[in-house]
Amino acid sequence: MDNRVSDIQVVGRVDERGEEILTPDALAFVAELQRRFGGRRDELLRRRRARREEMSRAATADFLPETREVRTSEWTVAAAPADLVDRRVEITGPPEPKMAINALNSGARVWLADLEDANTPHWRNVVSSQVALADAVRRRLTFESPEGKPYRLGEGRLATIVVRPRGWHLDERHVILDDKPTVGAFVDFGLYFFHNARELMDRGSGPYFYLAKTESHLEARLWNEVFRYSQEFLNIPVGTVRATVLIETVPAAFEMEEILFELRDHASGLNAGRWDYLFSMIKTFRDAGADFVLPDRAAVTMTAPMMRAYTDLLVSTCHRREAFAIGGMAAFIPSRRDAEVNKRAFAKVREDKEREAGDGFDGSWVAHPDLVPICQEIFDKYLGDRPNQLDVRRDDVQVTAAQLLDVSGVPGTQTEAGLRNNVDVALRYLAAWLGGNGAVGIHNLMEDAATAEISRSQVWQWVHTDIRLDTGETVTTELVRRILDEEIAAIRAEIGDQAYATSRFDDARQLFEQVALADDFADFLTVPAYAMVD
Repeated sequence: MDNRVSDIQVVGRVDERGEEILTPDALAFVAELQRRFGGRRDELLRRRRARREEMSRAATADFLPETREVRTSEWTVAAAPADLVDRRVEITGPPEPKMAINALNSGARVWLADLEDANTPHWRNVVSSQVALADAVRRRLTFESPEGKPYRLGEGRLATIVVRPRGWHLDERHVILDDKPTVGAFVDFGLYFFHNARELMDRGSGPYFYLAKTESHLEARLWNEVFRYSQEFLNIPVGTVRATVLIETVPAAFEMEEILFELRDHASGLNAGRWDYLFSMIKTFRDAGADFVLPDRAAVTMTAPMMRAYTDLLVSTCHRREAFAIGGMAAFIPSRRDAEVNKRAFAKVREDKEREAGDGFDGSWVAHPDLVPICQEIFDKYLGDRPNQLDVRRDDVQVTAAQLLDVSGVPGTQTEAGLRNNVDVALRYLAAWLGGNGAVGIHNLMEDAATAEISRSQVWQWVHTDIRLDTGETVTTELVRRILDEEIAAIRAEIGDQAYATSRFDDARQLFEQVALADDFADFLTVPAYAMVD
């Protein structure tokens, strides 16, 4: 199909339901977002690269002196709408009908409908996700499994929908304007907002968003300008849009106050996107020397000093500005066969959520409906009759730049088992991602692009820093390729030759070598991965 609407082209197959989404008026709105704000997006991406190089060269970072007045003056964000006042449990997942129905029915207060890390941007996924979201907003979403099992939305309260568009770095090559791909975030945000904002308002809710991969208050300012223009375009009140920003990059951790300030008419809170934050720590200081090398991924827990500093600062910043602080992901997927695995994992989930609730977080994330009751129970205990913990100010928190960057305080070492796990998880995830599935259960954990990023960036850093493992071997390209051979052979033996022949594991290996072993570091693995998607 090749539709032209105000010089915007849709290149790719579109079925009857997709035509409900890709209407001339909706595409014209997306085109206007691209024209007005696309150039600024490009400029901010260039600024990201320059700032990263500066931080790595200096091997440090600090709070911005030019925005000190924002941090020291008194202001607050706008009061939350009624359906975002209580966010004690949030469940995440892609807008795939079955997962969406289970999430909306789960008892969680919020469903993060993820168009980013948990959603491969295959064109069919981009369009079908918008169809599913429109159906979910109107409470008409249904699904029937191949076995004939029906899935329906419940009659009572459903989770509030909060959509996460793609980050600023991703383009959409199937929507073309002036012979160039449009910004993926404008496609995701624009189509959802255009079709659903008024419907949501009529139903007592509103267009709510999570903003991913933000690195500065200037990037938040751009989103704020997009929100203002979009509300004026549909003639709805400014402030109807609400946004929660994921603090999942090192630069953003130094600009939490400024990010909230820029979005203050539209801000709802900040989220501790801890897996992407670890990836950002590795990426930002990947070539800054051995002082910034982390141990095995599994050893870096939320009790590490740098992670405690990051989460304490997030809670205190949010509550000072009357914004919500949302905790990180519990990624465990319960086993239907191994009760002992569940027992150990549930204990870790409880410990994690107890820590967050005790620290003053207003809610937290889970990846599976079976974890909703655990998270709910713990936050119920701490919140009591209160809908949130905005009254927990955390005035005791005084976090320095050095504490945010204290990698030396993370216990653990670099091991061969850790290296193998990085290779194995990355291969399995990338094969699934290339096949169209961005949220993948691997070894009883829900893996998404963020955890795959940790795996491949850690391998890159270990190779380029000549890290010595617990076995005495130095991490080299040759060692990683040998482990790749062994892990591929193990996967082939596990799934069988026939399944392997129809899989994307060979492509996954090629991609992994490109993003983990090349001299040049790819800022995001999803960019070269997108080039491999049919």
